[in-house]
Amino acid sequence: MTRAEFLAEARDLGALPAPGPPEIAIAGRSNVGKSTLLNRLVGRHGLARTSKTPGRTRGIIFFDVDFATGAVAAGGRQPGRLRLADLPGYGYAEVGRAERRSWQALIEGYAKARPTLALFVVLIDARRGIEDEERQLYEWLGTIGVPAQIAFTKIDKLSASERGQLRVAARAAFKTAGGAGRAAPLLVSGQTGEGAGELWAAMRAALVPFATAEVAAAEGPE
Repeated sequence: MTRAEFLAEARDLGALPAPGPPEIAIAGRSNVGKSTLLNRLVGRHGLARTSKTPGRTRGIIFFDVDFATGAVAAGGRQPGRLRLADLPGYGYAEVGRAERRSWQALIEGYAKARPTLALFVVLIDARRGIEDEERQLYEWLGTIGVPAQIAFTKIDKLSASERGQLRVAARAAFKTAGGAGRAAPLLVSGQTGEGAGELWAAMRAALVPFATAEVAAAEGPE
């Protein structure tokens, strides 16, 4: 990783920054460990602020990331830039109902209309198990054609047998895995870094179509 920095926070769709590099959106219930995982992924302690108070993120927070890369990935060229979109944590009961509705509208509007959205990562606390909200979000993303990746966090808290049970349950719950834009669920830990490499691989693979399109546009018609 060479650079990762804060770009902007948008609390409504009109405040979204202009599209730039391909974006990876990361969402999950409050207290899922999202900020810890983001910091682990970019290798910068404190880039995404962690808090013991759930529901702290009020808007979509954007980070620009430059990273070292081999020039070619399976299926095409590999860019060296991306933008991370840290979405508000849903399911936090102590936030007012009106604010929760505004977050939902913000997240849905972003996912539907953002032309540079390459992948939507849905985080699930491995200890809580799979809830209806995660299934519904994953299925809804499929209906609007947004590639999605399920990642279970805090797996360092699980025993080997619990991890095995989780893998079976995850594959059963997310039966569309393996379809277009649908990969098998991942197990990750922001604390230990376990699974971070696999998540990075999924994120980088999602960038390939954008890099290939950029090259084709630059070369123009033959």
